[in-house]
Amino acid sequence: MKTRPSRDLVWYSEKQISRVRVVRRADGYYCQFLVNIERKETHNFGGNVVGIDLGLNAFYTDSNGYVVENPKYLRKSEKRLKKLQRRVSRCHEKGKKPQSNIRRQSDGSPNHKARIQLARANFKISRQHKDHAVKTARALIQSNDLVVYEDLKIANLVKNNRLAKSISDASWYQFTEWLEYYAKLHGIACIAVPPHFTSQNCSNCGQTVKKSLSVRTHKCPHCGYTADRDHNAARNILAKGLEMLGAIVNSTERHSEPWRNLFAEHSEGKATGESDLWISNSNISNLSCLYKRRIINNDENPASNHRL
Repeated sequence: MKTRPSRDLVWYSEKQISRVRVVRRADGYYCQFLVNIERKETHNFGGNVVGIDLGLNAFYTDSNGYVVENPKYLRKSEKRLKKLQRRVSRCHEKGKKPQSNIRRQSDGSPNHKARIQLARANFKISRQHKDHAVKTARALIQSNDLVVYEDLKIANLVKNNRLAKSISDASWYQFTEWLEYYAKLHGIACIAVPPHFTSQNCSNCGQTVKKSLSVRTHKCPHCGYTADRDHNAARNILAKGLEMLGAIVNSTERHSEPWRNLFAEHSEGKATGESDLWISNSNISNLSCLYKRRIINNDENPASNHRL
C-alpha cells in the first residue's frame, strides 16, 4: 500500500518490507519498496457535499461554482516534443531496418542521445499529470464529506479524433482513480453517476434545455435560471448523487444485513459498475444526516425544487 512520501525508509522495520524491486525509467533507475502497513486518515465531517463536472476548458467545475484550471501539460510541451521527435528522425540512418535502430547503442551516439531526451520529455509530462491528479484529488476529498462525479467512458470519448489529444491531456481517468483511492482512505462517500443529460437539464427547475457543445452558458427559458454550462452540470451531478445516496441509506435502515454486503447489491445496478462507494459503518449516521439536511433546506426554499 502507498505510504506517506514524507516518511523515510528507516522509519519502517525490515519485517514490514515484503518486496524490493528495481525499475528503470527514462531518467534513471529507481528502487521500489513494498511495505506492509495499514494507513489510516482521520476525517472531520462538516456536512460539505460537492458535485464536479470534468471538462476541457477547466479541469473541473464544482457545484459551488469553484473552478480548477486545466494545466494542459501536453499542449504546453508539444512544441518541444515535436522538436525532439524531428531530431530523432534525422538521426535515424536510412537503409537500415527499424528494429536495428532500437538496439542498444553507445552513449555517445547522436541517435541514442536524441531518443533519451525524447523519452525524458514524455516521462516528465506523465509525472506532471500524476502529480496534478494526486494533489487535486486529495484536496477535494479532504475538504468534503461527499464527492459526486460523472462516470465517463474515457475509452469511447478518445475515439473522437478532434478531442482525443485534449481528453488524454486532461487525465480524467487517472484523477478519478486517485479520487476513489483517497475517498476509501478517508472513509467518505465517492459516487460515480451516469452522465446522461447533466448538461442539458436545468439544475433549478429540471426542464430540458438542449444546447450544443459550443454553447458555454446555460439559459433556461422556463424558469430564467442562468449559469455557466459546467456549473449547471455540476449541480445536476450532485443532485443525482444525493438521490443515489438517499436510496442506499434508506435501504440500510430497512435491512439488518451488514452494510458491506448490502452495498455490494446496490453497486451492481450502477451505470458501469466500475466505481465503488466507500462508506464505513461508523459514517452511516453522518451521511444520513447529510441527506436529511438536504431535504430540510429544500423544504424551506421551494424555489429550488428538488435540486441544489
